[in-house]
Amino acid sequence: MDIKKLLLTLASIFFLAATLNTAHAQQSENKVGLGLMVGEPTGISFKAWTSDNTAFDAGLAWSVGRYDAVNLHADYLWHHFGVFGDEIERGQLPVYYGIGGRIVFADDYPDPGDENVLLGARVPVGVNYLLEENPIGFFLEVAPIVNIIPETDFDVDAALGVRYYF
Repeated sequence: MDIKKLLLTLASIFFLAATLNTAHAQQSENKVGLGLMVGEPTGISFKAWTSDNTAFDAGLAWSVGRYDAVNLHADYLWHHFGVFGDEIERGQLPVYYGIGGRIVFADDYPDPGDENVLLGARVPVGVNYLLEENPIGFFLEVAPIVNIIPETDFDVDAALGVRYYF
C-alpha cells in the first residue's frame, strides 16, 4: 500500500471516529466547529464541545517547512472561562490546555529522500475567542510535541485559526 492510499484510509477512519464520538455534542446548538488553521501545520480544523468546559479537537493539515508532510492530530481539551476577568466585554475568551496525539506522514525526514511516519504526543495550550452574536470562534494554539516513532525527539506545532460552529 503506498503512502497516499494509507493516508486516505487513515483520514477516513479518523474523521469517522470523530463524527461518531461527537454524536452527543451535536444534540446541542452550535457545538461542532469546522474551519481552517494557518501555521505549522496549515489545514482543516475540527472541534466538538463535549461539555461546557471540555472539547475534542482534530486536524488534518500539511507541513511545508523543514519537510513535506501530512499531519493528523486529535486532542482532548479543558477550557477555563473567566481567566481574563471582566476585561472581555463581548464574547468569551477561554484559555485551554489538553493532551493528544499526532501522526505525520513525512517526505525528506530526517534526511532528503527519506520517507517516514512520525508518531508523537501533543500538549496543546491556547486561547479561543468565541463571538457573542455569531457562531464563529478564533483560536491561537501552541502544542509542544514529543515524537516517539521513529525516534524520540521534540517538536512544536503552532497555529492561528477560525472555526464556524453549527
